[in-house]
Amino acid sequence: MTAHPSMLILLGLAAVGVAVGDDGNQHLKRGGWLASRADVAPVANATYSEECGSCHMAYQPGLLPSTAWRAILSPDALINHYGDDASLTGELRNEISAYLTANAADRSGGKRAQKFAESRAGADGLPRISANPYFVKEHDEIPARLVRDNPEVVSFSQCNNCHRKAAEGDYSEREINIPGHGPWDD
Repeated sequence: MTAHPSMLILLGLAAVGVAVGDDGNQHLKRGGWLASRADVAPVANATYSEECGSCHMAYQPGLLPSTAWRAILSPDALINHYGDDASLTGELRNEISAYLTANAADRSGGKRAQKFAESRAGADGLPRISANPYFVKEHDEIPARLVRDNPEVVSFSQCNNCHRKAAEGDYSEREINIPGHGPWDD
């Protein structure tokens, strides 16, 4: 029985595809076809990065909905901004608020950002990224000893302590490295 020429061609192409596609996981090292991509758009406003990033990570706008950003940036909320006085001039507040609300989770096309479109307030009444149902679901398997009881992490609000590319908007599991523990894999 002889093989049909088109079958041989098809098998040959499949073999070439497998050979070319199997790069021994080198794509992970050089940022190839499975490289991490930003889950939420990175911060792209220098004023926000400077003003807010001087005290804490400048969280991406896509981690909260626009209503939450407006609440956080109200003059009264800035006076008691999660326990600190983060008062801003009206001009700075307006610029930062406009940037954050225009790029908020409920206005973003990003898949992960859309999951942050719902917000929850903390005990102080201010919206918290760490109270978002999606955030809670993603972090529910992580023991407190690795975060709250870990002096190198301290809080779930310190994203960049474990997510190596948090500033770039990449929160993928392959970029997690918990200080004192190592990579996280659930």
